[in-house]
Formats: sequence, C-alpha cells, structure tokens
Amino acid sequence: MSGHSKWHSIKHKKMATDQKRGKIFTKLIKEIMVAAKAGGPNPESNARLRLAIEKAKEYNMPNDNIQRAIKKGTGEEGGMNYETVYYEGYGPGGVAIYMEAVTDNKNRTASEIRSLFTRHNGNLGGQGSVAWIFERKGFITVKKDKCSEDKLLEIVLESGAEDMSAEKDVYEITTSPENFEKVKKALEENNIEIESSSFTLIPKNTVKVEGKTAEQLLRLLDELEDNEDVQNVYANFDMPDEILEGISK
Repeated sequence: MSGHSKWHSIKHKKMATDQKRGKIFTKLIKEIMVAAKAGGPNPESNARLRLAIEKAKEYNMPNDNIQRAIKKGTGEEGGMNYETVYYEGYGPGGVAIYMEAVTDNKNRTASEIRSLFTRHNGNLGGQGSVAWIFERKGFITVKKDKCSEDKLLEIVLESGAEDMSAEKDVYEITTSPENFEKVKKALEENNIEIESSSFTLIPKNTVKVEGKTAEQLLRLLDELEDNEDVQNVYANFDMPDEILEGISK
C-alpha cells in the first residue's frame, strides 16, 4: 500500500502544477461529460458525476465550465461522443499496469498507448491480463493539520473504513466501495476538511523494481499519465523511496 499511496500523492502534486492545468481541465471535462451521459445530469443521483465535479473543484475549475460539460454530456449543447475504455499491460520489470481512458477514437488511443509501451520496454496485453491483480477501493486524504490522528482514526473506523495510515503530510484512508460515501459523510459531519477523495485500484501484490528498471518504468507511467485520453493509471510496483521522491521534486 505504501508504494501506491506515494505514487498517488506524487500524481496529485503533479496534476496541480500550473504548466499542466490546461491538460487537467481537458481530462476533467471529458470525465464530467461521460459521467453525465451515462447517469444523467443530477450529481445527487449520479455518484460518478458527483465525484467528477468534486475533482474538478479541487483543481479550481470554474462552475460555468462544469455546467457546460454536463450539458454537452447529456446532449443539451452537443459535444464529442466520448466513451470509457480500458487498457492493460506489463511495463519494465514485469510490473502490471491498468489504465482508464476517455476517448472519441479508440483506434487512435490504442495505437498511442501501444507505442508508449513498446518504446519503454513494455507490452500492451489483452482484456483481463492484469485486471485481476487490482481491487477497487475508496481513497481519501486529510491533511495532518486538520485533525489529530487518534480522533480521525476513531471517526473513520466507526464509519466503516478499512484502514488509515499516516504519510508525510496527510492521513490516507482506504474504504470499500460500499462504505466510501459513508466515511466521507462522517468526516463532513465532524467538520474535517477532505483534501481529496476518489475511487482507485489497489494491487493485491507488488513487484519490486529498482535502478534503471525503476527509472524506465516511471518514464512510461509519466508518459501514459500525460496522454490526453488517459484518465487514470494504476501499477503494482514497489520501489525505493528515494527514486519516487526524486521525481516529485
């Protein structure tokens, strides 16, 4: 879990950089459109849309942009015909990689992702090749200055969380998908500010990588994350902290 949480934190920081904000907004708008198309325009009854809107607000997306994306998704204002697709493969060192993408051209996206895997000594696999390695979980972070560890632990465990860990600047809370909203509600009722919340995929097992293999893997993951169609990338690697910390600076 520690490798996953460090990578999650690094991705969160990287997404927040100003130089990538335009690309972030594009990805967030796509997710809002797909969520609205699939489950309707009301976030109260559409959990996927609600999470997409919350994430957009984390990155200070204007409300006008959010509402326009919802209307495009439902067809009220037209828009691209986006759909969610999944890709699976193995990266350097035999690390399993699972990706979620939103695209209007599956052939183009598949070709781009396959090219990235080939360039970085990986292999794009078929459906089901690595999906079994990951479990869907709710993932919530709370900054350490928002609550004491003992109080937070009591609240989240009583509300159904599976685990909580203390990292450098934040507490990280893991839940089952079924208890995700319940834990969030408990935090809100106790006036504890949530830094970020999302569903994620956590690996059941990990593969240790280091040295040049680890660096090559991180280059592949970074380029996959940077692809405009790729929404999320998950991998089951375990690597030395100094390598991970080095790319976050």
